[in-house]
Amino acid sequence: MTNRMIGTASYGVRCPVIREGDDLAAIVTKAILDAADYAKLTIHDRDIVAVTESIVARSQGNYASVDDIAEDVRARTDGGTVGVIFPILSRNRFAICLRGIAKGVDKVILMLSYPSDEVGNSILDIEKLYASGINPYNDVLTLEKYREVFGVYKHQFTGTDYVDYYMSLIKESGAECEVIFSNQAQTILKYTDKVINCDIHTRKHTKDVLQKAGAKIVLGLDDIMTYSVNGSGCNEKYGLLGSNKATEDKVKLFPRDCQALVENIQDRLLAKTGKKVEVMVYGDGAFKDPVGKIWELADPVVSPAYTSGLKGTPNELKLKYLADNDYGNLKGEELKEAIKASIRSKDSNLVGNMASEGTTPRQLTDLIGSLCDLTSGSGDKGTPVIFIQGYFDNYTSD
Repeated sequence: MTNRMIGTASYGVRCPVIREGDDLAAIVTKAILDAADYAKLTIHDRDIVAVTESIVARSQGNYASVDDIAEDVRARTDGGTVGVIFPILSRNRFAICLRGIAKGVDKVILMLSYPSDEVGNSILDIEKLYASGINPYNDVLTLEKYREVFGVYKHQFTGTDYVDYYMSLIKESGAECEVIFSNQAQTILKYTDKVINCDIHTRKHTKDVLQKAGAKIVLGLDDIMTYSVNGSGCNEKYGLLGSNKATEDKVKLFPRDCQALVENIQDRLLAKTGKKVEVMVYGDGAFKDPVGKIWELADPVVSPAYTSGLKGTPNELKLKYLADNDYGNLKGEELKEAIKASIRSKDSNLVGNMASEGTTPRQLTDLIGSLCDLTSGSGDKGTPVIFIQGYFDNYTSD
């Protein structure tokens, strides 16, 4: 028998452009079956089908306009002066949300973290910060001080001066604007007791700090657009978190009620193939760019829904550790068989075992979602569905 020479394989699968109301489960199932037929692939148990959150939200019609956001913000804050703190620097992820927030209040105190936002987008030249004597852990900067020390700083990838850009958006939306720079959430309470904290992964801690410090109103992006406004879309769990720019006046929200979709696709593929395929919805991958130092994950989670076989973390042995240590005196077929025997007899939980050191015990959905995001890309590949084979195989699989 010929030894198997291919391990994990990830395929981008094309499907029609999705519109609101489309039967996404039927479309994805057909796309997978057609792709397998085209590429002469055999579908197996524990293969993985992943669907990008973008087409899920689009099929649901889960959109909100600037006016919808403004109405919700005004209802929750009663307008006036509101602090908007710790937003990420993004034309796609936050700019339209900021327009909606600004349109719902009279004045925005925009408080930016420095030297970068939560996901690593720089707002200044770090060498100038080192030379300035400014302590980012404690020092609060006015706009004037920021400009004096750092001048105009443009993002290395987008060429955007985000300070000026965000100020312009606020003023164009009809609100006054004041900008400060601080990494201490409670700083904002010197200016207003009504706050919208826009951080993603640290949002619960920030809310807690503000509430304990005496804020009158504390909202996260996950508290805005949690219900429909004038027939708009919404997301009961994540609100505006995970939203993307759709048009200059509208955002596509993170998809809702995804669990039924992944189970529907799994059931359809089981009926068609007799194989139990795992299915997930994925958004951003959880990886960091080594050049721009930007952490990719701007969604609240990598995967908002997945079938039960994707729960948990990997439980793997490090082959190079075994080869260099346990079986350092072996080679060739003898080494191969010894390693296979170790894999077959490994414990169900390898935490603390040196032979598993460096095997990245992250959530399966975070790892697989990163693979999917890199496979599908974010541009014009036209492959919003990913088909993965061999992910759960190991060196013993033939």
